[in-house]
Amino acid sequence: MWTTGWVAPGYEPVREAFAQHASGGSALCVLRHGTVVVDLREGWRDPGRTRPWDARTLVNAYSVGKPVIAAAVLLLAERGLLDLDDPVARHWPEFRTDTSVRQLLTHTSGLVTFPVPRGPAAWADWDLLCGDLATASPEWPPGTVAAEHALTYGHLLGELVRRITGRAPGPFVAEEIAGPWRLDLAFGLAGADLDRCADLEYDDPDMPERLEPGSVRARALANPEGARDLTVVNGEAWRRAVVPAVNLHTTAEAVARFYAGLLNGGELDGHRLLSRSSVDQMTTAQFTGFDRFIGAETTWGLGVRRESDGTWGMGGLGGNAGWADPARGRAIAYVTRRLGDFDRVTAIDASISSVESLS
Repeated sequence: MWTTGWVAPGYEPVREAFAQHASGGSALCVLRHGTVVVDLREGWRDPGRTRPWDARTLVNAYSVGKPVIAAAVLLLAERGLLDLDDPVARHWPEFRTDTSVRQLLTHTSGLVTFPVPRGPAAWADWDLLCGDLATASPEWPPGTVAAEHALTYGHLLGELVRRITGRAPGPFVAEEIAGPWRLDLAFGLAGADLDRCADLEYDDPDMPERLEPGSVRARALANPEGARDLTVVNGEAWRRAVVPAVNLHTTAEAVARFYAGLLNGGELDGHRLLSRSSVDQMTTAQFTGFDRFIGAETTWGLGVRRESDGTWGMGGLGGNAGWADPARGRAIAYVTRRLGDFDRVTAIDASISSVESLS
């Protein structure tokens, strides 16, 4: 598999690992102390291998986008427009669950599923899905149980943004985060950006069905229909929709730059988005326990998952990932159109960690 791009001296093992674990369409970007040291791409944007992956290729990175919508809410707190311990209903009066903004951010509100069965067309109807969530009942008392809000997270946080600012979450992220930090990412594409997208496919065609019937994970991913259906997620309607939990369309560079800004205390290219104290809150453990969606002990910050080695970030369906390594000053992102497990990103991460001469 051919690769293109660049690595700084000393990072040649990363290029080798990336090439050895090619997916037929992926990109990797690593920044160290804000400077790009790895910028690699391989493969194609389509299963037919007719459109090469280039620096401007966008891909649906699924849950990698959750920290971006979380940052939008933290920005409102930074501006004094909400308090993290406010009841959600203070800003969204129709909202019935007695839960706080902080509990939404930490996946502990209990609102892990959309309560009304909906078809794929519902993804384009923001008001419909937010109305469903407003009247939903939590599965557990808020604050007591963690279960990643796989599909609901973006609507819960995004509607707070809309209620408080009067702006829909897609334009808010574009104007307040992506624009100032020069990040090539978006919730809800339009125009020429639609033509830059990579088409997703599965390593194993049976992968979408490998869920235990009735489990929290299965129920959380099933409704509305279509979030894992290639005929839906490769379509224009999905790409134009705003689904901040799972439809961030982005480049690897944009995700890595996002984490570089957080590592730099909330500032990137001279533009301060968040204070250092807000970033500290975002990336510090807020809840540790068994996550019933993930199926493992998990430590949640405010929109990011903390690991035992001190790194923090967020993975996405199919092996996409963005994370920060504060000990080494590294911001890392890997995105792929070929959905499988995390073996590729694990091998690439090991190669990055092995570059000790620059640590």
